[in-house]
Amino acid sequence: MLNKEEYNTYYQYYIDLSGTPELVKGLINNGEEGIAFLESITEEQLASTYKEGKWTIAEVILHLMDTERIFGYRALCFSRGEQKELPGFEQDDYVQSSNAADFSKEELLEMYKAVRKQTVLMFKSFSQEMLVRKGIASGSNMSARAAGYIMIGHQKHHFEVIKKRYLQ
Repeated sequence: MLNKEEYNTYYQYYIDLSGTPELVKGLINNGEEGIAFLESITEEQLASTYKEGKWTIAEVILHLMDTERIFGYRALCFSRGEQKELPGFEQDDYVQSSNAADFSKEELLEMYKAVRKQTVLMFKSFSQEMLVRKGIASGSNMSARAAGYIMIGHQKHHFEVIKKRYLQ
């Protein structure tokens, strides 16, 4: 699996949540779980929040896709040997300008499927050597494969939050 030099300890929680030794298989399974979960949510639930000032479910879904795109870009850069440090991103700013309320359930599902398909195909294209290449993002080392495992755990984390706080 991963060694500690491949990621900042901040991401340990997400990596542990990924729960899979096989990255591509984990991304595929996680994607199928994501599709099933999104299909089970109603239009009304997408617009709901569990507390004033918190994100709606639609905003959480778009946050997951934004994060997957950003971490996918990081993985691509690192796999290709990028030496420049990549910037972080402020998730609240991204969510605030996401226009999540403008998207129907079908549109969110279509986007989710496209983003995950692209992610899976990209990781399938990486050799073992490419997967372990590291770069710097947000001031910390990260390998291409660590970015993939973080995506899996990040989604699992947010889906658990939705189940426990939004759908109870």
